[in-house]
Amino acid sequence: MIYYDAGQFDIAVIGAGHAGIEAALAAARLGLKTVCFTINLDAVGNMPCNPAIGGTGKGHLVRELDALGGEMARAADEACIQYRLLNRGKGPAVHSLRAQADRRRYQEIMKHTLERQENLLLRQGEVTEIRLMEGRVSHVVLHTGAVFAVRAAVLCSGTYLNGRTIVGECVREGGPDGMFAARSLTGCLQKMGLRLRRFKTGTPPRINARSVDFSKMELQEGDAETMPFSFETKEAPVNRAVCWLTYTNERTHEIIRNNLHRSPMHSGVIEGVGPRYCPSIETKVTRFADKPRHQLFIEPMGLHTEELYVQGFSSALPEEVQAEMLRTVPGLERAEIMRPAYAIEYDCVDPTELLPTLESKKIPGLYGAGQFCGSSGYEEAAVQGFVAGVNAALKLLGQDPLVLTRAQSYIGTLIDDLVTKGTEEPYRMMTSRSEYRLLLRQDNADQRLCPIGHRIGLVSADRLARVEAKYAAVRREVRRLEGRGVAPMAELNAFLLERGTTPITDGAPLAALLRRPQIRYEDLRPFDPEMPDLPAAVREQVEISIKYEGYIRRQIQEAEEFHRMESRALPADMDYSGIQGLRLEAREKLAAVRPLNLGQAARISGVSPADMAALMIALESRGR
Repeated sequence: MIYYDAGQFDIAVIGAGHAGIEAALAAARLGLKTVCFTINLDAVGNMPCNPAIGGTGKGHLVRELDALGGEMARAADEACIQYRLLNRGKGPAVHSLRAQADRRRYQEIMKHTLERQENLLLRQGEVTEIRLMEGRVSHVVLHTGAVFAVRAAVLCSGTYLNGRTIVGECVREGGPDGMFAARSLTGCLQKMGLRLRRFKTGTPPRINARSVDFSKMELQEGDAETMPFSFETKEAPVNRAVCWLTYTNERTHEIIRNNLHRSPMHSGVIEGVGPRYCPSIETKVTRFADKPRHQLFIEPMGLHTEELYVQGFSSALPEEVQAEMLRTVPGLERAEIMRPAYAIEYDCVDPTELLPTLESKKIPGLYGAGQFCGSSGYEEAAVQGFVAGVNAALKLLGQDPLVLTRAQSYIGTLIDDLVTKGTEEPYRMMTSRSEYRLLLRQDNADQRLCPIGHRIGLVSADRLARVEAKYAAVRREVRRLEGRGVAPMAELNAFLLERGTTPITDGAPLAALLRRPQIRYEDLRPFDPEMPDLPAAVREQVEISIKYEGYIRRQIQEAEEFHRMESRALPADMDYSGIQGLRLEAREKLAAVRPLNLGQAARISGVSPADMAALMIALESRGR
């Protein structure tokens, strides 16, 4: 191999999937000269698993990323073709936006965004080596021999790293959608001393719409009133597509059971650990043997293609078995497979090897994000890419790092879970993972995180001023409703009875009426002649603030206690082996993770309350 000098950059981003895009844009927008590598330029921003953005917990991540100055929400609002707000029947803490995307349009938008970004070079090429100088990242090397001098590298390898695809007995080296795998980099990372592991994910078959009988399926339309992902999107998105729902049946399950001996999942061909919350159809049928059917969502890949995605039918069974299974499903009796389902295995790092900044503990200047860190999902990848790219830039600029806490954001919860607890399977964000769900709603992500985005330099002063004005209006209206009373009147009491709630006999503040579950903010307008004409986003915040005031106050107190624990730093050179009262498991776990503070130490799996008491005593003794 003949090597040559290909130039000097501040930061190299390895991969241009959802993590790599956000890492590269964040670093370049902070003024760092950045190069972003992808094995194939046609794979920038690809959605190999399903063409959708958001979902339960994931929608929160997208809106938080938008509030910090990331790109995914803006691109989604340009490319998405059907919007649905999930969990409408539950409280606002778990409302999560999900939207079908036009897959190719999304890629086109993201690729063009990277191409136009100042300080950023988008470059096709496989990175085969990361070189170190005095133990720090110094160069990245392409398969062509091009050597780029860099001061930091962000590894966003997705499912490409040592990837192989599996369809029944057909096992091939490769990445998603027939792309090349990144074969050489694994050995380089192992030589650096990083602990790698093997994970697996899967995709469903894609079918031709003209071969589908939609009359046998349930229509799933988008919301009548749509909500955008980005707080900066002013126009409500337009739904331009529909989805359908159908089900497997006992005949489908019988075919699967009869072919389990040919399933790579059950024969041992697949070595990687798959995601618990997105199992293959084979796993569903065996794990939930008593279920007579499983849902399948038929979703369009875009506006200008007949290709449909069969969500819920992920499989690694042989192609002919997949076809036989599909044709037992109502509406899919004549389905033509355009792309068979496949499983894909790939290498990733043990995330406890990383600091909360997503920098390697062992290799200064090396950062990880996305599936390389053990997560699954586009949204999880994007937020990690943003944090890694920002922190790589801030470190080179000599500024304080960006470390979001669990009490501030779902992003902080995600990263803290990975770097503190680790993961034995591809990690997926869910609202149940957060202790502070009522504080960390998707509707108030701008209030929580725009000030942080402004501080790091990725949210403009104008945008921050708009956010501050919005929440000032919320506070004014809450005060007005608390101070303005309404007298009992026939019309009001008739309305209250109609809504299934108790009439009033004495005067009551409007806020007290709004606290009733049956009453919405707009319901008060006929009885409140001074009600201002407020934007929908302000009205939403007013209603949530009043209805959930007690719960919110309680969670704020919990968050303050969390902050007190997080503020008690643990010395980097703490010798856990010498602390009396610590069990052996706790000593080993604490020494491996090297927690930054008492809060992080308490969340390490295997560290008990008794261990924490011993640790706090040792910390007090050291302080004295």
